[in-house]
Amino acid sequence: WVSSADYSEDLRIGPEILKTSIDAYRKMRNTLRWMLGNLAHYQGEKPNVKDMPELEQLMLHRLAELDDVVRKGYDAFDFKRIFAQLFNFMTVELSSFYFDIRKDALYCDAPSSAKRKAALYVVHELFDHLVRWLAPMMPFTMEESFQTRAGSDEGSVHMEQFPDVPSEWKNDALVEKWKKIRAVRRVVTGALEIERREKRIGSSLEASPVVHITNGDLMAAIEGHDMAEICITSSITISGDPGSSDAFALDDVAGVTVIPAMAEGKKCARSWKVLPEVGSDPDYPDISPRDANAMREIDGKA
Repeated sequence: WVSSADYSEDLRIGPEILKTSIDAYRKMRNTLRWMLGNLAHYQGEKPNVKDMPELEQLMLHRLAELDDVVRKGYDAFDFKRIFAQLFNFMTVELSSFYFDIRKDALYCDAPSSAKRKAALYVVHELFDHLVRWLAPMMPFTMEESFQTRAGSDEGSVHMEQFPDVPSEWKNDALVEKWKKIRAVRRVVTGALEIERREKRIGSSLEASPVVHITNGDLMAAIEGHDMAEICITSSITISGDPGSSDAFALDDVAGVTVIPAMAEGKKCARSWKVLPEVGSDPDYPDISPRDANAMREIDGKA
């Protein structure tokens, strides 16, 4: 509450205000806890930034942007701005976007997967920056997180400096490109939310939507990207033709319409994707070929 309060005005406090602070703290703590769980698999790999998938490069760019906000904020004792920026980053950009997309690669890709290794490296960097940035405002929780990651109670996050951010992490052009990709994603997730609300699907992985894009800039932005992965569907069809008049659209994303459809095939017992090729591997009859190859590697049969 202290960190999020604007001390330049009269301070307000009460049960509802504290409840908001409790909810914010719990969300941030759970985000760090999720990162700690995944970092148990991090082997210290440091991939070349330019070789990483664009999504990982985007998250490193956001860390570089936030580094400037955090340093200037602490110099100006502007705790409210730092807290708001980091809270929104952790809940909106990480939990609801980046982590949501990358759960599949982190949980289901083979240990040798370059995408998985890049994601683990980025989670490692996210954790190292966030625990240090938040330590002055959430000292006990960040100390607990820091020592859990270190595997001992020796050392302290409060003796650490803020990490330096490499200049190569900045990539403004990538940000503009991903604004367009996320705009397309918003239309797809909006359409699927209606399907969930109407009980036609339970999970977005049960869907295989058809996305009609007549906006050339948006079509160019998504080229080469796995939009099924980004939209968290089992598959997806991208068309340059105009959609039907009853297709789902958003007023603020011109040139994109979505027609929801059910995914065809069987549900993979490991990734929960619905795919026609599930069961094609005789050694692992209840999972997809991607997951079968991952399990073969994990079981030492690769």
